[in-house]
Amino acid sequence: MLEYQIRTSHRPRPLPGGRWAVSERWNDLLFAHWPVSAVAIANRLPDGLEPDTFQGSAWIGMVPFWLDRVKLRGLPSLPGMRGYPDLNLRTYVRDRATGNQGIYCFSLDAGNPLAVAAARLVFHLPYYWSEMRFEKRSDREFSFYSRRLFSPRPLLFQARYRGLGPTRRTAEILPGSLEYFLTERYCLFTANHNGLPIRANIHHVPSPLEEAEAEIERNDLAAAIGIELPDEKPVLHYSRRLAVYIWPAEMVRPALAVRPATIAITPS
Repeated sequence: MLEYQIRTSHRPRPLPGGRWAVSERWNDLLFAHWPVSAVAIANRLPDGLEPDTFQGSAWIGMVPFWLDRVKLRGLPSLPGMRGYPDLNLRTYVRDRATGNQGIYCFSLDAGNPLAVAAARLVFHLPYYWSEMRFEKRSDREFSFYSRRLFSPRPLLFQARYRGLGPTRRTAEILPGSLEYFLTERYCLFTANHNGLPIRANIHHVPSPLEEAEAEIERNDLAAAIGIELPDEKPVLHYSRRLAVYIWPAEMVRPALAVRPATIAITPS
């Protein structure tokens, strides 16, 4: 798909320079979010990133979905990548130096080992291979199961959820609303093997956001990284699909990269 075919009117900023590297379609997404203390998030982020807050709270999100139409730019569709479930444990952050907002994923699980290996290698994302099941129970009702493989202890996520249809409030998301804060994000932050922050610019073309209902029967992932979710119902949304474009990963601040030191030797 060429850039001039990508709808961009909903973006707060123009598309980034250069060309996107990967395109995907994300389907039947549940957004389940809980408010948490920004302090609980801050010490788990790479240097240079800080929690982004809404009404004084940082937010933790669990996002189960399934994806397909995975394509590397200039190459045919990849065999073995036709469709598989995925699960994000995420929060929302700012670049402390520039104020740029984005998503930071504490972990991502996928039911496709090839996708896990590629995302770790190319984008340095903390992906894990998991046994996953995604079932469509009706047009807008789904069940999702994930169990991380090769984990020293059981890490499960299990939920049933349903979209309730778009409303005027969710179909026209306005700046300053919680829905805008949680979903209008165009940068994905992570850290490289040296712990330095890197980012990948992203663009998504969404279907209208909907209200949702969910029964989350098991959720071990936040506790596994030491974050305690509040004992309250999450804020829930559903999206039918997102067309997603991902640009190559780059250092947040190239000057932070480790460079060889030049040592001057003075003859004695």
